Amino acid sequence: MKPEPRTLPPSPNWYCARCSDAAPGGIFGFAARTSVFLVRVGPGAGASPGAPPFRVVGELVGHTERVSGFTFSHHPGQYNLCATSSDDGTVKIWDVETKAVVTEHALHQHTISALHWSPTVKDLIVSGDEKGVVFCYWLNRSDSQHLFTEPRAIFCLTCSPHHENLVAIGYKDGIVIIIDISKKGEVVHRLRGHDDEIHSIAWCPLSGEDCLSINQEENSEPDIPNGKLIAETPITKGCYLATGSKDQTIRIWSCSRGRGVMVLKLPFLKRRSGGVDPTVKERLWLTLHWPKNQPTQLVSSCFGGELLLWDLTQSWRRKYTLFSTSAEGHNHSRIVFNLCPLKTEDGKQLLLSTSMDRDVKCWDMATLECCWTLPSLGGFAYSLAFSPVDVGSLAIGVGDGMIRVWNTLSIKNNYDVKNFWQGVKSKVTALCWHPNKEGCLAFGTDDGKVGLYDTCSNKPPQISSTYHKKTVYRLAWGPPVPPMSLGGEGDRPSLTLYSCGGEGIVLQHNPWKLSGEAFDINKLMRDTNSIRYKLPVHTEISWKGDGKVMALGNEDGSIEIFQVPNLKLLCTIQQHHKLVNAIVWHHEHGSRPELSCLLASGSNNAVIYVHNLKAVLESNPESPITITEPYRTLSGHTAKVTSLAWSPHHDGRLVSACYDGTAQVWDALREEPLFNFRGHRGRLLCVAWSPVDPECIYSGADDFCVYRWLTSMQDHSRPPQGKKCIELEKKRLSQFKPKLKKKKKPTLRLPIKQDSSIGNEDESVRENLAPVENGLSDQDGEEEAQEPELPPSPVVCGEPVSCTAVSLGLEKSKVTVTSKVASLKKEPPKEKPEALLKKRKARSMLPLSTSLDHRSKEELHRDCLVLATATHARAELHEDVSADLEERFHLGLFTDRAALYRMMETEGKGHLESGHPELFHQLMLWKGDLKGVLQAAAERGELTDSLVAVAPVAGYSVWLWAVEAFAKQLCFQDQYVKAASYLLSIHRVYEAVELLRSNHLYREAIAVAKARLRPEDPVLKDLYLSWGSILERDGHYAIAAKCYLGATSAYDAAKVLARKGDAASLRTAAELAAIAGESELAASLALRCAQELLLLKNWVGAQEALGLHESLQGQRLVFCLLELLCRHLEEKQPPEVRGPSSIYHQWATGSEGTLVQRVTGVWRSAFSVDTPEQCRAALQKLQDVKYPSATSNTPFRQLLLHVCHDLTLAMLSQQAASWEEAVPALLQAVVRSYTSGNFTLMQEIYSAFLPGGCDHLRDKLGDLSPTMAAFKSLEAFFIYGQLYEVWWSLCGPGSESSIWVWSAESTVSDKQSKPGDSASAEDMEQPLGPGLRLSAESERLLSACKELFSERHASLQTSQRTVAEVQETLAEMIRQHQKSQLCKATANGPNRDEPSQQAERAPSQPPSPTREERNAPVSLPELTRRLTEANERIAEFPESVKAWPFPDVLECCLVLLHIGSQCPGAVNPEMQQQAQKLLQKYGHTRAYRRHCQIRHT
Repeated sequence: MKPEPRTLPPSPNWYCARCSDAAPGGIFGFAARTSVFLVRVGPGAGASPGAPPFRVVGELVGHTERVSGFTFSHHPGQYNLCATSSDDGTVKIWDVETKAVVTEHALHQHTISALHWSPTVKDLIVSGDEKGVVFCYWLNRSDSQHLFTEPRAIFCLTCSPHHENLVAIGYKDGIVIIIDISKKGEVVHRLRGHDDEIHSIAWCPLSGEDCLSINQEENSEPDIPNGKLIAETPITKGCYLATGSKDQTIRIWSCSRGRGVMVLKLPFLKRRSGGVDPTVKERLWLTLHWPKNQPTQLVSSCFGGELLLWDLTQSWRRKYTLFSTSAEGHNHSRIVFNLCPLKTEDGKQLLLSTSMDRDVKCWDMATLECCWTLPSLGGFAYSLAFSPVDVGSLAIGVGDGMIRVWNTLSIKNNYDVKNFWQGVKSKVTALCWHPNKEGCLAFGTDDGKVGLYDTCSNKPPQISSTYHKKTVYRLAWGPPVPPMSLGGEGDRPSLTLYSCGGEGIVLQHNPWKLSGEAFDINKLMRDTNSIRYKLPVHTEISWKGDGKVMALGNEDGSIEIFQVPNLKLLCTIQQHHKLVNAIVWHHEHGSRPELSCLLASGSNNAVIYVHNLKAVLESNPESPITITEPYRTLSGHTAKVTSLAWSPHHDGRLVSACYDGTAQVWDALREEPLFNFRGHRGRLLCVAWSPVDPECIYSGADDFCVYRWLTSMQDHSRPPQGKKCIELEKKRLSQFKPKLKKKKKPTLRLPIKQDSSIGNEDESVRENLAPVENGLSDQDGEEEAQEPELPPSPVVCGEPVSCTAVSLGLEKSKVTVTSKVASLKKEPPKEKPEALLKKRKARSMLPLSTSLDHRSKEELHRDCLVLATATHARAELHEDVSADLEERFHLGLFTDRAALYRMMETEGKGHLESGHPELFHQLMLWKGDLKGVLQAAAERGELTDSLVAVAPVAGYSVWLWAVEAFAKQLCFQDQYVKAASYLLSIHRVYEAVELLRSNHLYREAIAVAKARLRPEDPVLKDLYLSWGSILERDGHYAIAAKCYLGATSAYDAAKVLARKGDAASLRTAAELAAIAGESELAASLALRCAQELLLLKNWVGAQEALGLHESLQGQRLVFCLLELLCRHLEEKQPPEVRGPSSIYHQWATGSEGTLVQRVTGVWRSAFSVDTPEQCRAALQKLQDVKYPSATSNTPFRQLLLHVCHDLTLAMLSQQAASWEEAVPALLQAVVRSYTSGNFTLMQEIYSAFLPGGCDHLRDKLGDLSPTMAAFKSLEAFFIYGQLYEVWWSLCGPGSESSIWVWSAESTVSDKQSKPGDSASAEDMEQPLGPGLRLSAESERLLSACKELFSERHASLQTSQRTVAEVQETLAEMIRQHQKSQLCKATANGPNRDEPSQQAERAPSQPPSPTREERNAPVSLPELTRRLTEANERIAEFPESVKAWPFPDVLECCLVLLHIGSQCPGAVNPEMQQQAQKLLQKYGHTRAYRRHCQIRHT
């Protein structure tokens, strides 16, 4: 069994009464998000010597929502069983050995809040939910019991360890009850005393009440009445019960007396890091543990994460002991949620605690000291970075607002992790260590912050004063560039910090002065390279190791290479077509320095490309070039690639992280997948290769985990394909949840908003609760992905019958509620039809006064008297009359104006209270206070069109103010277009445009701007560009192109149209670029369009696309030759194997003349290329295009295009009588076919372009030509191909004579092997029959084979093979050494005897002689000597020999000797002796050793 990868797990879930537990023997489990992580504790953990004895051993995966409860079975024989409850409504029983579900039930219809496995009944699991329902489930008989005792929210429950039928339940309102499940949940005791949530219940480990000497009469606390005792207690001895509550008290209860006997008040301790405000009650969680066989002691949590050991022997005073008083920093720094005991195999009594500080701690109960700490993650692992100075220090950027620095080389502690949270306060999305300065760590966050941490001190970080507008994608250290590099040597740092943000810009920060302004490098790039078009949106930055070159990845998929000091653009890589996520340069300390120019890149299109930029960096071109062909292509992932890392221990080995949930190790040079890691349950976000262990890799994902894994321990070699992707599994999970959760919306189980977070899952709820360092983490998904954050996990479905019953129950309850609502609505009188509503009288403006005039006759008479008194005694009004007038405000209608105003004020308040502000406004208008009306309406947000319309009556300034206030009100009401219209009415054009733009109403904003602003106003162009960027990001490329055209940026319009990548879009983009005068861009787009049409075999369309630009005349000739060659090859194929028909030109259908004649004729007739000057012009254009060398993995269509390019160069050179250029081009075409393994294509090239051999080329060149070496290679390949054809004609049957074999018989026996059959060397050496002999042409060819027997080339090839074999031997020695080290590390594991067994079996198998030679031990000095000698021999050869490829000389010797053995006398004896001599002299390498032995035998 291979070891589990070392895991940095997710944080334990918060605010759960029991979500961690431990089983006897050393297994500890805690709930984290939707799963449970298992930790082996004690000697059986298999930890390294000196390290703490614990190890994460697995995960229980199956729930689809947060796990709210976890409990082990504590019965002998079933310690491997445990139970979990989840917010998905299920309770699952697991086997921790197999990590599989044994059974499950979905009886609860509401959120489950408490769970416990009975310590006395081995198959009883009790669970409770937030509605007060309790279910007892018996595992062995699959039976259940429904109990509903109290209609309150259950917070915790605990089964009695002394009586099998008693269960204690704590509720949200502070009530504690003890029920008897054998009597249908009858309440035995109701314990009253707490006045807030019950967080924990602990039974005394000993039965009876003699263990504590508590005198009830002497107790300082008053008696606590418990209400009515419903039933007699079933326990004659009684028992003590402890409860912890949010009211900051611990109460000890007597079950025999049914009352409280002791109250412990939590002390306010002064924390080491500062004081704690005792009024912040929501930050308290009080959990308890009553140690077994220690009834006089009780362990509890406290306010700030401290643990207290209470002494219960002295009830009159509070006596407690603090855990870990001697060790500084070993306590929890936040509140503790769970305490669970564990007894290890060696008898140690331990206590494990989980806390809001995201640490799991283990305490020794004998010393009360912390034994070890298991850190955890509370968010996505966004970034990983190893320190180049402090080797082994791994920095982890996490979405919970903290940075972890993990000392991976610590021997004493495998989880030596430091947390840094000060000044972060957001998700850490990017990290980068300083290359030289120890402990200097740069970080970036999702809110755009960039800072520097000194991890060697406790100082807060330095924060850059310049923020990005969006998430920081990448950080990188590099040399300073202007303007920062313009100072003196001592005035500027040697390295500056570069940050790339989500808004698409790269900032340069001065690490010496982060408070200063950071510089946008786009300005320098524009000035240096004279760029006049819109720069692309940057998404990635990477500096080469020597600091001379910088690579920038862009949103459109392009990669730009810049050279210091002024960021001169060297080249642009146009390979990806989607956003670039990762760019990494190969390291420079390998055995092959030329590999340092390799650049690997990954994007959203799942393909990784590797480019070799050595030629570009060495040539330093004057103008930037465009690269469209990759050096290597790594395909296999099925989703976006998020991170890449080169191995620092190997040459060309790369690891990638992908959204398909796997990390893949590649041999980039061979394009081969090597190892695939599938341990994560989410989308991978980052990956890093260990700088110490060549096989060790660290990876992080959105499953809140960081894994350390070994490449040799992986079962898979390539990523999963098809429907095994992460996204499909997530969709399947998301479809499971609504059946149980969305039918009915239960109220929150937790007491207040701050406590409603679960620590790790619902981060949208948690974002506004507390400081980031106290438990924030990622949202439910990335913003760009818009997917649920729950990682893929196998869903263990429940029983269909039970699930259906639950669903039906929910629907029935919903129908019942609906009917009740409907019945309530029937009680009011029926509403009148719409026609009657229109005839309803308008509401009275003075309803209160009108109602007072409809009172009794006595009241009306009293009104008359009061009014008469006030009217006729105005001079001397008594206080009684004034009071009557104020009380009878409606009389103001008949008295003076002041009284009328009071009446109107009272009526207006009545209108406002009844919800009719418009009537209040009319009353104010009646008073003539228009300004007051407007102010009151603006304050209440009740301005209307009619009020604003009459505002000019109060004056121009009042009208302006009213329009502005109404526009603000409309913005609050999301009526932005109307608000803009009102701003336009007061000539606030710019404000109106900005309002529409800020709310993404670009179409309306552009219409307003074009109608009201000058055409040259920069605001209009900015609108076009902003809208175009948004449309481009959303995939609306055609409309985006219109925006760029409106902004007079035709270059950007053509670029965005081309992003679609199809032939039609590329053609339109090319035409657009040509119209705009962007000739270079038009040519590149037209060529891309032609290549796309080439894949569709649309030759006519490809030529039409190339005809869009005159500079592509040379490419038209290449495509013409390619079309004729494909037609020529297709005609040679049988009709049954031909592919779908292609769309050929009319001139491609003719068959008169040879292929060269047809090509020349078409060039002359269709493309008007017939003079040497025209050929020379086309030749110069094509010579600037370079293609990479072919490999065996090169696609056939791509190979044909590259070969035709070389053949076109050769034919144009011949037409221009430039034979010095024709021969190398023709040789290059032949070599491409040869290196790709396509022998048929090579022979077709010779038969079509050199039908009569190479002699005429020799005459054209002359013996003193500098390209004579190339000609000899070309001639050698020609003889090489014909040599094989002679050999194959001897081996295969034929009914007729050929040019190689003369047959005297007309038929051949059917028993002869076919040419396509594979034949052994012995079969091929059988002599020919009497009817067959070689023709004169064959004998002439065999005599010409002496050109192949070049001893210089044989020696060079042997030296090259020796170098390759030595390198292979060294690699094998390294692998063997790594395996031996791995065997030593796992010597104590279950497979430690396997190497010895293999050693015992090895002698019994007689190996072959070649295997003995291969396995013969060779010392490292001997290998070094061989390598040095071989390299020295290679260096001695002239460049003319090394520059041009040559057929394998020893291979030709073997073929010639085979022909001589099959046809005696046909081969000159001198040539046979020369071939044997070459084999004897140079055939000692491994590739030819076996063949030489066969020849000798």
